[in-house]
Amino acid sequence: MAAVPALDTARVIQVPQPYLLFLGHAQETTFMKTALGLRDWAHNLCIGEYRCDSTKVSIGLPYLDPASAYRAGARSLVIGVASIGGAIDERWIDYLVRALEAGLDIVSGAHSRLSSSPILKNTADRLGRALIDIRVPPAGIPVATGRKRSGKRLLTVGTDCALGKKYTALSLQRQFQARGIDADFRATGQTGILISGAGIPIDAVVSDFVAGAAEMLSPDAAEDHWDVIEGQGSVFHPSYAGVSLGLLHGSQPDVIVLCHEAGRERIVGLESYRTPSLPEAIDLTERLARLTNPKVRCAGVSLNTSRLPEPEARQLLREVGVSLNLPVADPMRPGHELDRLVDACLA
Repeated sequence: MAAVPALDTARVIQVPQPYLLFLGHAQETTFMKTALGLRDWAHNLCIGEYRCDSTKVSIGLPYLDPASAYRAGARSLVIGVASIGGAIDERWIDYLVRALEAGLDIVSGAHSRLSSSPILKNTADRLGRALIDIRVPPAGIPVATGRKRSGKRLLTVGTDCALGKKYTALSLQRQFQARGIDADFRATGQTGILISGAGIPIDAVVSDFVAGAAEMLSPDAAEDHWDVIEGQGSVFHPSYAGVSLGLLHGSQPDVIVLCHEAGRERIVGLESYRTPSLPEAIDLTERLARLTNPKVRCAGVSLNTSRLPEPEARQLLREVGVSLNLPVADPMRPGHELDRLVDACLA
């Protein structure tokens, strides 16, 4: 079979740093994955936040207008909020123009290109500023071969979107490294790419090449090396199951970690669809993954308990762990639960 090409890091977009994070007009944090991810995992790169006048939600960073952020050292404004469908919201344009006029480049992970806005393109051209689109996959992605690759792989999967797959992957990779394990975080979304500096925006890849992109992202490696791969979407999501399945087959995970948010019973944005039970999600994901790795196993569950107080969260982790007979941890709450999950991943 054909060899799997390695990720060409020379093609990774270079983003001017530090960042001013733009929150748009969001009224809740559900659609702020990029801003929250950068705040939590690349805090040293974030100068402050900037938002529309009607926006009351904050992610806890200092509020700075673009001119003040530039004087404080920021060199690009990152659109940290997603709109439905991934478009550049027309209500943002005036705010983005102010950032260009203040000397900042604009960085977007949206599906729509920044240059598709004549106002932004003309302003950037006039001022010599850059419009940087992260959601642009590299050229030459191959069709997947299905060839078994050396090294070990962990993929985070979910019962829905936006519930912690990226945070779980980042946390587990750092836990592996803390134990002396050679491990890389493999980013598959715009926020992960901004955090790690490399990756492939998997949901921007043409469907026939998604599995090939996953193979390209996680090539042959030493037998004791782990690639911890950021999951996308959910095989249970009516809108995004396709990209999730391609990523599952192309990554050929040895281990999956199922991610879920405590209390979430409906698919976000599609409330007529229920989220699956945890046993159902584990069973179907393992069966689908066996197409390219018959030995795949679920090491445990990453349970997002961010909405719960500490004692209630710890109690829930224990109860769910007993019911599943698997390690269950919140990667943002270090402790013996997370230690058990890491042990199970590496077993």
